[in-house]
Amino acid sequence: MTRSGAPEQEVDPSLLRPFVITRGRTQPVRGAFNLITQAVAVAERPALGLDPEHAAILRLSRAPIAVAELASHLDLPPGTVCVLLGDLLAHDLIDVQHPHPDTDIHDPRVYKAVLDGLRSL
Repeated sequence: MTRSGAPEQEVDPSLLRPFVITRGRTQPVRGAFNLITQAVAVAERPALGLDPEHAAILRLSRAPIAVAELASHLDLPPGTVCVLLGDLLAHDLIDVQHPHPDTDIHDPRVYKAVLDGLRSL
């Protein structure tokens, strides 16, 4: 019970961790991302002052990798990964490759291909 007599609410740990990692931010500071946007590290310098999750993204993105794949590898929601990618983009540590304009991201086949790729990991 709280001081006011109201019952304490439990915080879902699966929601708390992404909130803490992004410091409560829900949008990237730079860039726009979707599940099939690819990120690739462009700097080989150490990521000083970055969180472990940022460093993990840099390690995983030595070759182009999609947001959905990063989220799977890091066990984080894609929205959280997008916020972290925005940080890295703002520090010029990654380059972003957007899907070709002819790619219809609303086509269910695209999402099926992404899901099949994630399942094969």
